[in-house]
Amino acid sequence: MKPITMEKQNTMNTPQDFLPINGTDYVEFYVGNAKQAAFYYQTAFGFQPLAYAGLETGLKDRTSYVLVQDKIRFVFTSSLVPDSEIGVHAMKHGDGVKVVALWVDDARKSWEETTARGAVSYFEPRVEKDNNGEVVLSGIHTYGETVHIFVERKNYKGPFLPGFVAWNPEYRSTDVGLRYVDHMVGNVGWGQMNQWVDFYARVMGFSQLVSFDDKDISTEYTALMSKVMSNGNGRIKFPINEPAEGKKRSQVEEYLDFYGTSGVQHVAMATDNILHTVRELRNRGIEFLTVPGSYYDTVLNRVGKIDEEILALKELGILVDRDDEGYLLQIFTKPVEDRPTVFYEIIQRKGAKSFGKGNFKALFEAIELEQGRRGTL
Repeated sequence: MKPITMEKQNTMNTPQDFLPINGTDYVEFYVGNAKQAAFYYQTAFGFQPLAYAGLETGLKDRTSYVLVQDKIRFVFTSSLVPDSEIGVHAMKHGDGVKVVALWVDDARKSWEETTARGAVSYFEPRVEKDNNGEVVLSGIHTYGETVHIFVERKNYKGPFLPGFVAWNPEYRSTDVGLRYVDHMVGNVGWGQMNQWVDFYARVMGFSQLVSFDDKDISTEYTALMSKVMSNGNGRIKFPINEPAEGKKRSQVEEYLDFYGTSGVQHVAMATDNILHTVRELRNRGIEFLTVPGSYYDTVLNRVGKIDEEILALKELGILVDRDDEGYLLQIFTKPVEDRPTVFYEIIQRKGAKSFGKGNFKALFEAIELEQGRRGTL
């Protein structure tokens, strides 16, 4: 299999951008059973096998499967020994995101710039090599037990990273039209949102795109607050959520209770045809949150003319919102594992740069219905 490549956009980094980032390199999950997780994401989400590392490649403590769909790379890693960092992480938190890896041109400089500004080092810059060339990696800590790894791969031609081999199983599903990571949402504890907003601004040079308070994101029962941080060229967007006072336990509180610490709540994956993508995902068993049918009776009064048939959106439960630059379509899965923690957003942007503020009330009421069924509201 040919190695995956990413096209750089023409957007130039501004002079003050001391941490230029080309895009999301990969997202790594620590899981209880990497083989089964990889099969699930192939079958249900249409990811394709890319690379593998494990006993057969000389590893004694872990196994990793790498999957790809267009520009999205997911890595699923599980422990082969009971007391490793990976095994302890999976036991404490359930399956969850450990690494949000960022594709950079200079991993040494990225580490130096961020640690000089106060980031705690995960590991210092190191060079890893094999017959396909070399990569430079470095890492820093962020909220909870999540880390950022900077990946410099301009001198590497292998399928993923040194130590991995191409993975070519007989079974292959068809993709569902997922294209790239649009944004990743982090849930943090009470009173911690501004701390991590400051971290991304001060340590990584991000700027705040938008903020939502408990008046924007609330229902009769629950509320939360959120601020969206973005890097200099806009390719990386990290909304940061924290709980807000409400009559009952919010989705952020539920996540923190079951995950045990701050972490990545959901990954939003973009598509060019959300109707096709959602139909495919439904046919493969992915379950989505549903809003009342009455949502569609008035949504066009709010968002105006759209290209899609409203009945098709209603059939699939897809939400619509508009901002000054266009509109977007979005839908959210139910949690994809036993713990009500990690879920996914499928989003199609038709000009809009926002995050669906007009849908918050309907979405959160749908989440509360699921929390009620779980007895965690």
